[in-house]
Amino acid sequence: MNQVHDILQRKEKSTAFPSPVQIGSAHERTRPPNPQSLATEHVTVRSPIAPAKERSHQLTRLYVRFGFSPAMGFDKEASSSSSGLDAAALLPQHGGTRKAHLSSQPKTFANVFIAVVGSGVLGLPYTFSRTGWAAGTILLLAVAALTFYCMMLLVACRRRLADEHPKIASFGDLGAAIYGNAGRHTVDAMLVLSQASFCVGYLIFIANTMAHLYPGIGGSDSSLLLTAKALFIWAMLPFQLGLNSIKTLTLLAPLSIFADVVDLGAMGVVLGQDVSTWLTERPPVFAFGGPAEILYGLGVAVYAFEGIGMVLPLEAEAADKRKFGGTLGLSMLFIAVMYGLFGAMGYLAFGASTRDIITTNLGAGWLSVTVQLGLCINLFFTMPVMMNPVYEVAERLLYGKRYAWWLRWILVVFVGLMAMLVPNFADFLSLVGSSVCVMLGFVLPAAFHLKVLGAETGWPGLVGDVAIIGVGLALSLSGTWTSLAQMFSGSPSA
Repeated sequence: MNQVHDILQRKEKSTAFPSPVQIGSAHERTRPPNPQSLATEHVTVRSPIAPAKERSHQLTRLYVRFGFSPAMGFDKEASSSSSGLDAAALLPQHGGTRKAHLSSQPKTFANVFIAVVGSGVLGLPYTFSRTGWAAGTILLLAVAALTFYCMMLLVACRRRLADEHPKIASFGDLGAAIYGNAGRHTVDAMLVLSQASFCVGYLIFIANTMAHLYPGIGGSDSSLLLTAKALFIWAMLPFQLGLNSIKTLTLLAPLSIFADVVDLGAMGVVLGQDVSTWLTERPPVFAFGGPAEILYGLGVAVYAFEGIGMVLPLEAEAADKRKFGGTLGLSMLFIAVMYGLFGAMGYLAFGASTRDIITTNLGAGWLSVTVQLGLCINLFFTMPVMMNPVYEVAERLLYGKRYAWWLRWILVVFVGLMAMLVPNFADFLSLVGSSVCVMLGFVLPAAFHLKVLGAETGWPGLVGDVAIIGVGLALSLSGTWTSLAQMFSGSPSA
């Protein structure tokens, strides 16, 4: 495994992304076009290290699941948006052919599903109880369509720049190619904020679930740092400090499979419980909420579909890039329908009693308890992986790209404190979705497309990009204000 690591480090150093000045050099302009320009170069790993094959496949699944470039944060020498490696580069070679590493359409479909679907789905039923079942469904379909469109804007930008910048492997690389260091830093900042916010959401979910399962562990309501939820977060912090001190996270890669199984299992159990409850009780529900509730639901929907960072690595891995758009669209449609069914059935089953985390509406049977504990374990071990890009950027900016355990501990404690101060899981999803995810998923792709292809798309494309930017900024400001007002209004979640 050390041999694999050395090979990957040498390859990364030899394929480092050029600076904005070097990108436009005469050498780059005169180099013959690369017919595989949409795919990054790969590492040839041969039979002496074949035992590492399964670990490489596990790493690839993990990278795809969390939606960032494989070089992002998994080696302290790597940049958070390094172009040196893509997911295919970590797969072992068979016969020296690249074809074996490209993803078929079914595999691309599955990878999109893995990268997009996460814990945010568990807050959808409560969101539907705020927006109404019809408005919630329409919001999900609209956000899915806009997310798909903006993902394809990024793909179009990279294809347009492929000959001039053949090593674009991530969102950050694309930002650097278009806007220089400012573009890269903007994308990195948004990705770091989103990653840290996801971890805050994980801790909230775990602590609220454990407080629900074990109500006997009391706390004090005199301070947000001493509530029952806060006590569980304090208990987790020492273990998280240890896990987040690990330099290499390859041993955590198999947990990506466990996470997928647990997520799907939880959704299946909840849906079964929802249908059973709805058939027997059928509480009163409504179809449409007010404007403030619609903005609230929009933030949660954007959060649930956040996965913009994975589209460029997945497109580079696709065997048939001409069909990538259709496969991506079909996958997003499937996820939107699944989300709509999950959110609507949860609200139809429990009505006004729907809680911010739908699993806490389940009964006390062994199956529901097992699912809830499984989700908690999953998110507990997922947090170090999600925080790693944050550490990479922080260590690069503050400690010269060197490993700094103390800096990691400070960030973990800060994330823990934020989780203690946020009262409601779904409210926090709405805040993150309205602020960071809208900018990352809608505004930046449209701005990039406007700069690269604005002069070629004509008035319809120009108007579309400007409209997405304008509406995205307006929704970000109004949605963030609405979410903050809801978070600190003191209204209960159920």
